[in-house]
Amino acid sequence: MSAFAKSCMTFLVPGGLAFFVALGFLRPQGLPQWVQGPVRAFPVIVLGFGFFFGWYLASSRLILSLLVLAFADRAVMLLPPIDHEPGSANHVIFSATAFLLPLNLLACSIIKEQAISTWRGVLRLWLVLMQPFLVLWLSLPAQGGIARALQEPLLPVLPTGWTELPQPSLMAFSGALVLIGTRFIVERNPLDGGAFWALVTSFVALQGIRYGWTPTNFFAAAGLILFLTLLQASHQRTYRDDLTGAPGRLAYEEAVASLGTKYVLAVVGIDQLKQYANQHGKLVSEQLLRLLAPKVMAAAGSGKVFRLAGEEFTVLFPKRTATDTLANLEGIRKAIEESTMYLHGRDRVWEGDGADDDALIVTASIGLAQAEGSRSSLGLVTKAAYRALYEAKGEGGNLVKRGVVAEETQQSAHTEGGRIVTYGEFDHGG
Repeated sequence: MSAFAKSCMTFLVPGGLAFFVALGFLRPQGLPQWVQGPVRAFPVIVLGFGFFFGWYLASSRLILSLLVLAFADRAVMLLPPIDHEPGSANHVIFSATAFLLPLNLLACSIIKEQAISTWRGVLRLWLVLMQPFLVLWLSLPAQGGIARALQEPLLPVLPTGWTELPQPSLMAFSGALVLIGTRFIVERNPLDGGAFWALVTSFVALQGIRYGWTPTNFFAAAGLILFLTLLQASHQRTYRDDLTGAPGRLAYEEAVASLGTKYVLAVVGIDQLKQYANQHGKLVSEQLLRLLAPKVMAAAGSGKVFRLAGEEFTVLFPKRTATDTLANLEGIRKAIEESTMYLHGRDRVWEGDGADDDALIVTASIGLAQAEGSRSSLGLVTKAAYRALYEAKGEGGNLVKRGVVAEETQQSAHTEGGRIVTYGEFDHGG
């Protein structure tokens, strides 16, 4: 699957899928009558599980977002805008709620994740808890000027007859969706994808009032989307490297547990990475790794790419011989060699046409080793691959080189069998 297809899948599942399921089943007559009763427990279940796992996973984002959604739901359910007087308290509360809701969800998606028990978490919680009082204050007759500003059209040329939401609220929703969508495109973070679909679902909750839809169900669906994407992100952090998105150490340990005795292990090292880190700083080398990782994974074919630590990628080819893997490894080398990386300013790396920026030449050296049946442990195969990598770098880099697995003694088999060996355990001289 290509990187683009994976990004689309991350964006649509689970957030988009949950939204369309909610749209299909949570509207009136969307479910059979016998299901309507249990559906009433749906918001309570989402809120309970959300708060529990938000606390367990130290996610102030989820807890604060659920509070925001709960306050919005109570505001429109207890004080619905059913009268025809725009200046009434109910309409003011609805307008203020519809304006603050997207801004709060946007803020919750941007803040750095921290436990709610930290002082920053407590401060954020206090800011959220104060907002219902702010909305009630705005509904007082003395605050009529501010209330009218939340209801009057900012751009009279735009039609608003199709929605219950005033124009300032529509602009708040639109701006939040654009910003969160842009963040997802740049960072591919499932939490941003979840925040996007939670915003869309919240808009449907407010918009559906004019059609007789129950907003509570859709606010609960928005909370469910945030909860599911938090679980998705937690799973990714466990199995994937935070910097590159490649499978990490835990995924590698699971993969090697079922390797068998026939496989090839390759180590891909970027030749210039340490030089650029010393010359331009660690941030530049990290951005290069992030940009090059999708190219390595796309060119690896049947190989499984992992980033364990440091500056290299480890590639496993189960049930393959060294000859079988040469085409894939050569493809990785060419993909990196043909990359066009540029340094903009002091520390921003990007790929494309950089006529006014400094070009960053990148090439890769690759060392591989083939397991020789039961005679060679994972430790010896890894050592041979790293030695081949160092030899390739010593010969000028931009080269694929095969290493020879040393004969394993009984003692080395006992001490090294199944152990994961990383870059730092070997001398660079081989």
